[in-house]
Amino acid sequence: MARVFLYNVNDEEKRIKIQLAALRCGLKSVIVPPEDFSLPVGALLGEPGYTPSAGAGEGFEDEMLLMEEMDGAFLDLLRQSRAPVALKAVVTGQNKAWSSEALHRELRREHEAMRRIAGKKPVHKKKHK
Repeated sequence: MARVFLYNVNDEEKRIKIQLAALRCGLKSVIVPPEDFSLPVGALLGEPGYTPSAGAGEGFEDEMLLMEEMDGAFLDLLRQSRAPVALKAVVTGQNKAWSSEALHRELRREHEAMRRIAGKKPVHKKKHK
């Protein structure tokens, strides 16, 4: 069963909407705790050969979804259920080696570039220290 990984979806109503959409599409939802954000994506998937980096990373507060497989029906259900998550990605051979934090940085850069092109202000939260 393919999985969708949820990061920082702290609003219970929204999280339930996302989990129900995943269930309806035959996807298993996995909540990733902040202490696992520094793990390589491949390690989160349970694949051999991906070793965690030493120490805790910088973390992030933005909501993010990572889909093990691309699922258009799932994305459609998210839109219909009004459970928007700006940062979404699909697992690839390249990003399996990245930490969730590195994936987040890349998605945020891409999302902010698209917002600039559309003439909108960035909306992402930065980690408070």
